[in-house]
Amino acid sequence: MRVTELYGKKKPVVSLEFFPPRNEKATEEFDKTVDRLAESKPDYMTMTFGAGGSTRDGSYQGVKLLVSKQQPTAAYIAGYGLAPQEISEVLNGYKDLGIETIYVIRGDIPKEATFSKHPKSFSYASDMIAYIKKNFDFTLGCAGYPEGHIEAQSLEKDIEHLKQKVDNGAEYVVTQYFFDNDFYYSYVDKCRASGIHVPIVPGIMPVYTVKLILSLCKICGSTLTSDLQKKLDAVNQEDKDAVLNLGIDYATDQCRDLLDQGVDGLHFYTMDRSRSTSEIIGRLRGEGLL
Repeated sequence: MRVTELYGKKKPVVSLEFFPPRNEKATEEFDKTVDRLAESKPDYMTMTFGAGGSTRDGSYQGVKLLVSKQQPTAAYIAGYGLAPQEISEVLNGYKDLGIETIYVIRGDIPKEATFSKHPKSFSYASDMIAYIKKNFDFTLGCAGYPEGHIEAQSLEKDIEHLKQKVDNGAEYVVTQYFFDNDFYYSYVDKCRASGIHVPIVPGIMPVYTVKLILSLCKICGSTLTSDLQKKLDAVNQEDKDAVLNLGIDYATDQCRDLLDQGVDGLHFYTMDRSRSTSEIIGRLRGEGLL
């Protein structure tokens, strides 16, 4: 399955992101989560890859599970710290599973004192994309940041880096999540003005818990908008169902607006949970928007 063929044939494409379970109990729950979300009939599923290869085996097993369930699947690779040969080994494993689409990111720099990056490791996703493009026949995707990458000098500079990734072979972009669609619309306009014409797919992160969303915003640099903050302030944050329902309502409103503007697709960061994404997709399908 080549993602670009999906984006070329239909709108909107629905994709789901998972991360590899970390233990046997989590694996059992993950299996159930995939089955529940498969009922929503997404167009494809993806599996993340931990920084510095930290989830290398788990990511492979996760991709293998998705493939075994006959789900159209794309695999991530985060190559920072890995030798080119290690990247090739990972990609050959995915190739053997029948994977045709790889989503390429640099990945976070591991903070462990014991971590040591390989001297030939790629420092930028654009360089890794060029390497993979030269040595493999994969369709490649890359990340975009509507508010700018947290390490970027500026949004404009970050878009220059995105242009380099596309020039080096990336054929579609999935964005970091955002809570104000205007960030996304402005970003797409700036990307198009910079000569980036591949699909730029918005990433959707429903609010699962207040603690989690505050942590993720801090790590990733996404703005918790005043509108969303007011809604969170108005709900009993100890009431897990109330917070979850708020997140479902808010993300559904975001998606309605994005679909009304004709986006190529919606990419859901599921955090290996099923209820929120299932309900959002169900509502949108019920309204004839998907």
